[in-house]
Amino acid sequence: MYLVVLGVLFLVMKLTAFGPVADWPYWVVLLPFGGAMAWWAYADKSGWTKRREMDKMEARKGERRRKNLAALGLGGKGRRRP
Repeated sequence: MYLVVLGVLFLVMKLTAFGPVADWPYWVVLLPFGGAMAWWAYADKSGWTKRREMDKMEARKGERRRKNLAALGLGGKGRRRP
């Protein structure tokens, strides 16, 4: 995501002829977009994005379970003894 933001910033600076980016060639200005595409391809092929998604889902399940147990009066302090 950072590379996309950087690429958009460079592109806007190039098109408005602002700062030192105005003198750079277009291939340098568009380089962050290529880097973002390469990163996304690597992240998808390595399974990194899927693992992150699964971790978030597990965290949501745990939080939902904790809230449900607390709503039932069973949460937090361990088992109740009779």
